[in-house]
Amino acid sequence: MSRQNVEIAQKAHEAFNRPDLGVFDLDAFYRLANPDLVVDWSRSDGLEAGTYRGEAATRRFWNTFFDAFERVVVEPLEFIEHGESVVVPHHFHAWGRQGVEVDAHAAIVFTVRDGHIIEMRLYRETAEALKAVGLAE
Repeated sequence: MSRQNVEIAQKAHEAFNRPDLGVFDLDAFYRLANPDLVVDWSRSDGLEAGTYRGEAATRRFWNTFFDAFERVVVEPLEFIEHGESVVVPHHFHAWGRQGVEVDAHAAIVFTVRDGHIIEMRLYRETAEALKAVGLAE
């Protein structure tokens, strides 16, 4: 089951990097997500920091988040599986519509159950994400 979870996390990341569609293929992402998806972005320094529940709220969050950028590149560095969780350290590089450039490293923890993403949690540090799922770096 965990290999399937990694593949789902990989497909989710592919949805973040669709320059042919703009910056994010929401429809492809939501085919992977449970309708009750939780996106926990509360650890972010961004204006949209918070926790969002359900498809309508998470779609609004993603639309607002990505509307701020002309271009976004999310480069996953590895996929670390642990039970229902997949920890994905990544490099985030974005160019804002107002000229601001963001270059950061962070980690996302995808929780996958029954073949669908039920939760995404942002962590500022990979070590923090690993600890959250019960792994030590």
